[in-house]
Amino acid sequence: MSSRRATIADVAREAGVSASTASVVFSGKTPVSDATRRKVLDAASSLGYTGPDPLAASLRRGRSGIVGVVFQDHLGRVFLDPVVTHMMDGLADAVAPLGAGLLLLRDDPAAEASSEPSITTAPIDAAVLIGCSPRLRDQLDILAARGIPVVVIEGDAGPGVARIDLDNREAQREVAQHLRRLGHTDVVSLTLPADARRTAGWIRDDEDIVTDVTRIRLAGARDVFPEAKAFAATASSIDEGFAAGRAILAAGTPTAVIAQSDLLAAGMIRAAEEAGLRVPEDLSVTGFDGVTVDGLAPYELTTMAQPATDKGRAAGEAVAARMEGRDAASFRFTCTFRGGNTTAAPREPQASPHDAGNMSATARR
Repeated sequence: MSSRRATIADVAREAGVSASTASVVFSGKTPVSDATRRKVLDAASSLGYTGPDPLAASLRRGRSGIVGVVFQDHLGRVFLDPVVTHMMDGLADAVAPLGAGLLLLRDDPAAEASSEPSITTAPIDAAVLIGCSPRLRDQLDILAARGIPVVVIEGDAGPGVARIDLDNREAQREVAQHLRRLGHTDVVSLTLPADARRTAGWIRDDEDIVTDVTRIRLAGARDVFPEAKAFAATASSIDEGFAAGRAILAAGTPTAVIAQSDLLAAGMIRAAEEAGLRVPEDLSVTGFDGVTVDGLAPYELTTMAQPATDKGRAAGEAVAARMEGRDAASFRFTCTFRGGNTTAAPREPQASPHDAGNMSATARR
C-alpha cells in the first residue's frame, strides 16, 4: 500500500473536476456550486486528503506566512496586561488579510544561544517590535540583510524603521499638570521597568533608562515636577505596583504618585490602603492606559486613555504595506485625559517636597 500523500490533483480526478476547481473549494477564493463543493469534499474524504500542504504553499509564495512579534517581557505575563491584549487584537486583525499568523518571540539573549526561535532565526516575513532595546537594535542589520521589514511600537529602532508611537511625554505631562493645578508639589513617579534586568528600586539621577516608554513618560512628569523621585517596578502588574507602593511609602509619604500604567496605579492604591491612607484624601494616584482594572471599584482612576487596539492595527497595516513593497509611514497617536476619583487637592499645602532628603538617601543605598 502506497504511503504517498494524496494531492489536490488526486482529489480532482476522483471528483471528476479540474484541479483548479478542486483548489478553489479549499481556498474559498472563488464561489462554486454546493453540488461541486460536496463532490470535491467527498473525494477528499475518501482519499484522506486534509487540505493543501502549508509548507509547499509557503515555498510557492516565497513566504512563511508568519509575522514575528517581539516582546521585552516574559511571554507568560505579557497578556496579563489588557493593553497588550487590545494591541494584539488590532495587530492580528490587520495582518489577517495577508493570510499571516503571529509568532510571539522574546528579546532574550538566552534564545540566541539555544534552539529557541529568536528574531534572527525564526522563519518570519516581517517583525513587529514592542519597544526596542539597545541589544535588539543591534540585531536589526541581520533582518535588513534578509529583506525582512520591521515596524516598532513605542520604541526607536533607528532610521528607516516605521514607528507607531504615542504622545507619551505630552500625555504624562498633562497628568502631572493636573496634579500641579490641584496644589501638589510632593510627587513620586512609579515607573515601568527601567533597565534590561527589570530590577525594582529607586532610579538614580544619573541612571541610564534603557526602556524608551519609561524614559519618555518620566521626562513628561519631570517637565512639571523636575525634582520628583522615581521608583521602577519590575513589570506592569497590580502585584508589582503593590510591592513598589510599599517601598515608596516606606521611604516617606508623598501627596501624589504618578504611575506609568493603570495596573501599577491599582497596586499603589492597595499599598496605600494597607498603610492606612485614604485615596485621594491622603494620597492622590494617577494611572496611564485607560483600561478596565478588575476589583478597583469604588475607584475610577484619573488616567490617560490610549488607543491600544488602533495602535496595534496601525502596526499591522504598516507591516502589510512593507510586505507589499509600499512605503510604511510612521504614525503617532494621541492619548485622552480621563478624570476619576483618585485625585484631589492635598490636605495641607507644602512649601517643599516631603521627606525628599530621606528618599534621596534611600535611592543611593
